[in-house]
Amino acid sequence: MRTLLNLIWLFLGGIWLAAAYFVAGIIACLLIITIPVGIASFRMARYVLWPFGSIVVKKPNAGAGSAVMNAIWFVTVGWILVVLHIVTALTQAVTIVGIANAVVSIMMIPVTAFPFGKDVLDKDDPRAAYQTSLVQWG
Repeated sequence: MRTLLNLIWLFLGGIWLAAAYFVAGIIACLLIITIPVGIASFRMARYVLWPFGSIVVKKPNAGAGSAVMNAIWFVTVGWILVVLHIVTALTQAVTIVGIANAVVSIMMIPVTAFPFGKDVLDKDDPRAAYQTSLVQWG
């Protein structure tokens, strides 16, 4: 089922969103000082390209550095990618099949705006099960 949902997502906007993240990553890597932003952008491109079957969890050791990088990310490329997610969600919501994808696109906005201090894990990864149990219980 994940594969089917991912294929639908891919053709209804995922490939364009991933391309935007990829371009943002290339631009960030060209400006040597923003290489960490570029790496985060490539990581997010992978997540946006194939989101079903993945989970986003907070890194337990994220600190002030993540907050600073999130501020740099949001000012440089984050807000543009958030707008792209909103536009994509609006266009996906036009069709009945696209409504579920629109919801997923909207749910990605917090991670898109502030990706540092978060990990994208496969749902089958034991760390994901541990992290989600921490979220649920404490």
